[in-house]
Amino acid sequence: MKLINKMQFSLIALFIVSLASAQGKPKSTKEMISGKINDATITVNYGSPSVNGREIWGGLVPFNQVWRAGANEATTFETTKDVMVEGSKLAAGKYSFFLIPNEKECIIIFNKVAKQWGSGKYDEKEDQLRVKVKQQAVKMPTEKLTYKIEKNKMILNWSNWSIPISIK
Repeated sequence: MKLINKMQFSLIALFIVSLASAQGKPKSTKEMISGKINDATITVNYGSPSVNGREIWGGLVPFNQVWRAGANEATTFETTKDVMVEGSKLAAGKYSFFLIPNEKECIIIFNKVAKQWGSGKYDEKEDQLRVKVKQQAVKMPTEKLTYKIEKNKMILNWSNWSIPISIK
């Protein structure tokens, strides 16, 4: 029987270590954006999954079901001042942020329980605010889920949808 030489052993060890470390890494990166709308500082923390060739809206993200608006932990939305979201008041604070998408519109949810995993423990009774918005189809799909804060809105972009949310 042939003994493994040092180089072969090193290559095998490197392969095992890289395989083990790849298993523990989340596939979706953790992201954070922050910006100003009027005097309020808005901060969004979210997991950013990729499309990876999957059908997103109505597929990976089912229609008419609560979705965490990101990956892993529930997305959080924090505002330092009271704001108006789609014409309805949202008090300053930190919220978990969910969507209920369908073919025609999305229900946007700000839930008072900011720290929760995914949407598994979501409780509608803890909602601070729900509003409806219309998504927009885009010509250039976005591979990784992103949020943007602009002058008077927050925008979620992923796959072939852009979801603008008016904030004043």
